[in-house]
Amino acid sequence: MNNKNDLEHRIEITPEEARMLNGEKGPTTAKAMNLLLALAKIHGASRFVEVKSVQVSGVSYHNLGDAGLDFLNEWAESGRASMVTATLNPAGMDLRHWNKQGISEDFAEKQNAVVDAYVSMGIVPACTCTPYLAGNLPRFGESIAWAESSAVTFANSVIGARTNREGGPAALAAALTGRTPYWGLHLDENRNPDVLLDVGVELVDSYEWGLLGAFIGRKAPGSLPYIRLGDINNNYEPGIGCLKSLSAALPTFGALPMFHAEKITPEAHLVVPPEKSIFYGKDERAKTIKSLEDPFDRPDLVCLGCPHATLDEMAEVVYLLQGRRVEIPFWL
Repeated sequence: MNNKNDLEHRIEITPEEARMLNGEKGPTTAKAMNLLLALAKIHGASRFVEVKSVQVSGVSYHNLGDAGLDFLNEWAESGRASMVTATLNPAGMDLRHWNKQGISEDFAEKQNAVVDAYVSMGIVPACTCTPYLAGNLPRFGESIAWAESSAVTFANSVIGARTNREGGPAALAAALTGRTPYWGLHLDENRNPDVLLDVGVELVDSYEWGLLGAFIGRKAPGSLPYIRLGDINNNYEPGIGCLKSLSAALPTFGALPMFHAEKITPEAHLVVPPEKSIFYGKDERAKTIKSLEDPFDRPDLVCLGCPHATLDEMAEVVYLLQGRRVEIPFWL
């Protein structure tokens, strides 16, 4: 109790948040608020911010195990439902066709129990890492609490919403309280770029944007890049698939939760490009491709859809496969 009081006097608490902390909204809500309060202290937040959207990770039973499932069931028993639009990250199997993936019945039973626990708390079982393609689409400037890395980068950069990369329990707590600590990328001053990336090659499809993301992530890990596409890309406007590919590669290769792209992303005109510059040209592109070459002669399985494909991307795969048969197992 002393620890909680010590935290409370340092962080501005609204009357509604105080009621949640004191258990007036139920024991699970109190646990959720105390978890968020501890995180606020760790990150030096002075208050909480209301969130409009949540993406919850920590869904695969392979990662959670029985202890994680018990935790979810304990929170679910209170019957507390999410206060905002909230969706689930991918599970550890295809929920409909798990038997075709060689998943055991025991694992499938436990995995379904995980999803059921989340559903009982009002979380939509979209089981996708692209919630913005599945109805969970925040607005520009809104504070949200998302946990999936590529979705975080997409939300901050392409949509202009505001989120840090949340852990699974923190995202769940945000869904149950409608709050998250006000720190990091929720603040204007932390959304300014610190490295300029000049592009000297054509970016004509999602493959090229993914390569660019891999290059930036390795060259400037942990940065917030401002991407200047140059005259060579004046006649090409990237679609969602391209920006999704970039948003996936940046955190994968360099833990980058946000970028600005000149004349493309909504906050690019609000910031000043930094002087420190990195060039991405033909030589850099070739080296990036070589670094990503598969050392194996023949894959055992091809799986597309991480992050999940758009309808246009699925249609393109169907078109490319038209009249042909695959030689190895292929999942879309």
